[in-house]
Amino acid sequence: QVQLVESGGGLVQTGGSLRLSCAASGRTFSSSYAMGWFRQAPGKERDFVAAIRGNGGYTNYADSVKGRFTISRDNAKNTVSLQMNSLKPEDTAVYYCAADAFGRGSSIVRQYNYWGQGTQVTVSS
Repeated sequence: QVQLVESGGGLVQTGGSLRLSCAASGRTFSSSYAMGWFRQAPGKERDFVAAIRGNGGYTNYADSVKGRFTISRDNAKNTVSLQMNSLKPEDTAVYYCAADAFGRGSSIVRQYNYWGQGTQVTVSS
């Protein structure tokens, strides 16, 4: 099994920044897993934000966050981070970390095998 624990959420004003982190653990976790961030606002579906493959050489972003968010990973520490800059009220959501054992790094929710509990990000206007 794989456990994912997110941290770093909070309340920030429009234009501000936050850095989310996700710590992965578990006997079967491998640095070959692709890692992704998704978000879900109240009453809406879970949406893709960003993903990164195991070696960090491939990243994938939703159009809505390109140029503002950066995903990165530290395989020595089994962590993945999401640096969020120029935050907007529409970025308000619960942010989830996810792991894809097949290493694809896609934007498709069902391709991710493991999920964290989520961390709340609120951007005030």
